[in-house]
Amino acid sequence: MTIATATPPSSANRPDAAASNQALDARRAAAAPRGVGIGFPIYAQRAQNAELWDVEGRRYIDFGSGIAVLNTGHRHPRVVEAVQRQLEQFTHTAYQVVPYEISVALAERLNALTPGSHAKKTAFFTTGAEAVENAIKIARAYTRRPGVVALTGAFHGRTFMGMALTGKVVPYKTGFGPFPGSVHHVPAPVALHGVTVEQSLAALNQLFKSDIDPEQVAALILEPVQGEGGFYVQPPEFMRAVREICDRHGIVMIADEIQTGFARTGKLFAMEHYDVLPDLMTVAKSLAGGLPLSGVVGRAEIMDAPAPGGLGGTYAGNALAIAAAHAVLDVIEDEQLCARAERLGQRLKARLQALRGSVPQISDVRGLGAMVAVEFAKADGTPDPDFTKLVQQRARDAGLLLLTCGVHANVVRFLFPLTIEDALLDEGLDILAAALQA
Repeated sequence: MTIATATPPSSANRPDAAASNQALDARRAAAAPRGVGIGFPIYAQRAQNAELWDVEGRRYIDFGSGIAVLNTGHRHPRVVEAVQRQLEQFTHTAYQVVPYEISVALAERLNALTPGSHAKKTAFFTTGAEAVENAIKIARAYTRRPGVVALTGAFHGRTFMGMALTGKVVPYKTGFGPFPGSVHHVPAPVALHGVTVEQSLAALNQLFKSDIDPEQVAALILEPVQGEGGFYVQPPEFMRAVREICDRHGIVMIADEIQTGFARTGKLFAMEHYDVLPDLMTVAKSLAGGLPLSGVVGRAEIMDAPAPGGLGGTYAGNALAIAAAHAVLDVIEDEQLCARAERLGQRLKARLQALRGSVPQISDVRGLGAMVAVEFAKADGTPDPDFTKLVQQRARDAGLLLLTCGVHANVVRFLFPLTIEDALLDEGLDILAAALQA
């Protein structure tokens, strides 16, 4: 099957050479460090909902949403309007110096919307990694214990605690050690790769026997659906067992909902798919529709453990981002994006399953709601990162942006805006099919 390429703009609309992708990428290489890796050497000029145009006028369908940040799409009119209104009032006071009502109101909304009817409190920060850092701080302050347990394949950020918790070395940890102590990992249950729930729980039990007393563990942190790790969904029986273990030993259970939150999985939060509740949740990414905002939401008595001044940050809960977040929550409710995520995900999975007969490299199709992934393997069952990269490249050349993930870099993850137009989704899926079958 042949695959089309992205249509270049006419000469009348093409910017001058100084604004070309090639010229800009050369400037980037000279001005910015190589450690900030670039997924696509194309430079954004404008974007709207699920479409993006580069500086050369080429159009792309965005199936990545800035890494799960744009569940409500690029520049949703209600988000833009909310930010514009706030710009006319004030942009920054530092909440811990002069607070503002919209932040209090957003905390109240999240306390009510997150799973569980127990008393909750919310603290706002700026990035997902910052939320994770503060969740660990809060858990340690509450328990007066040092230890933290995470899962292999996890991604929890690029700060030192975030790197320590992350269960993938390259590229996140390479050359950056030593990392904070008393952080431990156990295998995540991934049946596709031969790790059962029973084996994961046995490894956790062995950890408590050989490396750290469970009475010295402050927190166990996990993603309901692993993001960077490959979109592996935590089995319900594993989640129940983790909850029981945490209860037995007084360990704070932290659900990292940074990538799964805000309707992506067909529920407002992925933990709603389970019959247990976390003690703390970290949120970020799609919370503010493209503006930097994160938070920790949790049981009131745990959230109140740090003393005044122990939490905060100069830009934490910036007013513009808070205003955007209110609009995002309104859009999710009014446009019924949870239900739409479920419908979009079913369409995507059906299309991928139909391709399995003609694309033998597809080894698995999985996901919750519109948080869907396709995994690729060679004929002998080993991961196939080369084919994964080839599919990504073919799709990009045809005008579709795809993100890869997985410990072995052999997974394509789908994170298109939940507001994507049906016709645009179909166009993107056609390009995907051609990229897979070329």
